Amino acid sequence: MPRPTPTAGPLSASLPGRWNKGAWLFRDQTLQKLETLLDEAFRIPGTRIRFGIDGIIGLIPGFGDVLGGLLSLIIPLAAWVRGLPYVTLARMAANIAIEVLIGTIPVFGDAFDIAWKANRRNYRLLIRYLGEPRRHTWRDWGFLLLLASAVALVFALPLVLVVWLAVRLARGWKPSLEPR
Repeated sequence: MPRPTPTAGPLSASLPGRWNKGAWLFRDQTLQKLETLLDEAFRIPGTRIRFGIDGIIGLIPGFGDVLGGLLSLIIPLAAWVRGLPYVTLARMAANIAIEVLIGTIPVFGDAFDIAWKANRRNYRLLIRYLGEPRRHTWRDWGFLLLLASAVALVFALPLVLVVWLAVRLARGWKPSLEPR
């Protein structure tokens, strides 16, 4: 698959946007190298499966996924500096959050890290926006709607269970130890 290339040209020392310190870190070439290093630097011989140091450091229990998540924040930070809209930044943050949260699950999470590639997704979002500023697709909004629904469900389930339990207790429900 061909790699996306920035259409806005290389970034000079003076960034348009919110911040111009550390401009070398936010250059297109640096961000592309970072994305490659974190998600695609190595290949499993004899396969098309690629992974980066994010997948390797994710193997360290507890600390590895958090460290990978912190490294992954550089691309969204560069997007914020360049003035990308908040819907795109929210999608980038969600990509990282999904990778970190699921990545904490032993074995399955490590495989998920290699498959999800949050940095690659975020770099492509950045490049797409630079090529077509101010244009959001239905996929951007759909992703955020799905994410908001999932978060609402996660918060609603415990609330529903607590209300259900309170109603059962108020009606005098007593658990029976006898088999039915």
